[in-house]
Amino acid sequence: MGRFIEGCDRRQQRFLPDCVDDYVAQDSPVRVVDVFVDELNMAALGFADAAATGRPGYHPATLLKLYIYGYLNQVQSSRRLEREAGRNVEVMWLTGKLAPDFKTVADFRREHGAAIQAACRRFVMVCRNLGLIAGGTVAVDGSRMRAVNARDRNFTPVTIRRRMEQVDASIERYLGMLDTADRQEGEAADLRTARLTTRLDELRRQMRELETMEQAVAASPDRQISLTDPDARAMASAGTGTGQVGYNLQAAVDTGSHITVAHEIINLSHDRTSLASMGRQAREATGSGTLTVLADRGYFSGPEVLACEAAGIVPILPKPLTSGAKADGRFGKQDFVYQAGSDTYRCPAGETMTKRFASLEHGMTLHGYATPACRSRCTVKASCTASIERRIKRWEHEEVIDAMQARLDRMPNAMRIRRRTVEHVFGTLKDWMGRSHFKTRRLKNVGTEIGLHILAYNIKRAIALVGVPGLIAAMQA
Repeated sequence: MGRFIEGCDRRQQRFLPDCVDDYVAQDSPVRVVDVFVDELNMAALGFADAAATGRPGYHPATLLKLYIYGYLNQVQSSRRLEREAGRNVEVMWLTGKLAPDFKTVADFRREHGAAIQAACRRFVMVCRNLGLIAGGTVAVDGSRMRAVNARDRNFTPVTIRRRMEQVDASIERYLGMLDTADRQEGEAADLRTARLTTRLDELRRQMRELETMEQAVAASPDRQISLTDPDARAMASAGTGTGQVGYNLQAAVDTGSHITVAHEIINLSHDRTSLASMGRQAREATGSGTLTVLADRGYFSGPEVLACEAAGIVPILPKPLTSGAKADGRFGKQDFVYQAGSDTYRCPAGETMTKRFASLEHGMTLHGYATPACRSRCTVKASCTASIERRIKRWEHEEVIDAMQARLDRMPNAMRIRRRTVEHVFGTLKDWMGRSHFKTRRLKNVGTEIGLHILAYNIKRAIALVGVPGLIAAMQA
């Protein structure tokens, strides 16, 4: 059939190299995995030591190498890792031709979660010692990741009410169909009646189960129950306009090298309480005395910004624009100028608003400012307020918000840097997961799983920056 490249004869005898090392390229990432794990102090990280009695087990280093290799190559299933250990030459080289069964592999990940997370942090230290992490600025963001829990297996007061309404409507429909069947005669009508009666019994059973679940959800601390993965929570997705049941991955990424220096998995649907925590973890990982943290407005919280300032962390993020007055076409708070010297505000009409009262809202002390001019001589009152007078509230630590806004004004491209630094990390991780859900359940195990993903991502990123030989030399130095 013409000229094509032809393969060898499968039955032809050949003399292949007896050394497995000859099959693994010198610049293969598997060599980085081997050196990295061999350089770890397994006992100090928390990996279990060999048992004094009984049958010897696999060395933790062997199983850790197997897992890191699997996550580097999008093979996260313990059963698939078992198969790879028996047919993949690189895995044979890495494990010394050991092939642990899938249960041994899965148990290792479940039982050594904290140690695996420590190994992930240790590689960040390797990158830091190599000079890949500048430590000056990190970008922080959160992304919703799907759990192994379908939406139908998650219950909240809203979903239960919606499902009860659907069951009620189905019962009414089937009752009408049953009435119609009762007016008919013959064997077909009898079969139809029996089928409808069975279906009605099933719907009534579903209604009783929903009523029981409604009571359980009401007694739950956060008024939510997931049956498959008890720690997973329903989270809204702004990108698709729908919700999913899962976890919220928080990540801090170095803006220079794009290496993930800190991460955390939580089951809160918002990011508002994570800014200071992620900032402290990132500063510890980078060893930086003062760290600048870029975040989006989903992280905005006055107490969190204040906590960052107290910890020596410099946050830069925009303040949400939630003024109801602005939405109604009236002056918003940003149209009122604060005068720090006199502790007053200047309103759009040029009048001075003085401090009148103080109130406590959501644990924060707020001071109220107003002017008597609203009641008499104001010419722009219709564009300002529909009440008797306009009041402006100011948090007692509002100066940290003003300082942060000034930093954002001096760095207009901050949000663009944040977006291009951290968001592609989430896209890469989700692609590696096959746009699917986590393989494990419960917050602790999911944290271990995402730690392996982050470790694999950082290894690939470091190899892209300095190459396999450079990275191996740095780890052995």
